[in-house]
Amino acid sequence: MEFPLTLEEFNYIYSKVPRLNVEIVVKTDKGVVLTKRNIVPWKGFWHLPGGTVLLGETLEIAVKRIALREIGVQVGVDKMVGSITYPSIKDQNHDSWPVGIVFLTHIESGELKNGEHEDEVATFEKIPEHTIPEQYDLLVKLQKDGIL
Repeated sequence: MEFPLTLEEFNYIYSKVPRLNVEIVVKTDKGVVLTKRNIVPWKGFWHLPGGTVLLGETLEIAVKRIALREIGVQVGVDKMVGSITYPSIKDQNHDSWPVGIVFLTHIESGELKNGEHEDEVATFEKIPEHTIPEQYDLLVKLQKDGIL
């Protein structure tokens, strides 16, 4: 599936309406997989792999596409574990309003590697403090609830 918008169209549209994303919690026996962003917003922060749901995609297909693109692995989708809105994006001087549907997944095949918008990919038992705030809060809650 190809991205149907130019960057200019994407930025214009999503400065006016919420943007539907999927956020991917990849659970491993060593912890949860996070990547370090090399783009704004939140450049230099750890975050869950995630991205925009494209027109015509199911949420599960979006999860699988984004996991492969951002961390180089095929994932199996276990269940939806929450949703996230991002009020802190305004602190990043960004004019969008992402809404993320969060899915718990597991690696089916492949080796972890970072994609083009990530400087690093790592697995954490303890969520690093320099994680996107809303994702940090959700991940800590998932740990407390015994999901992670």
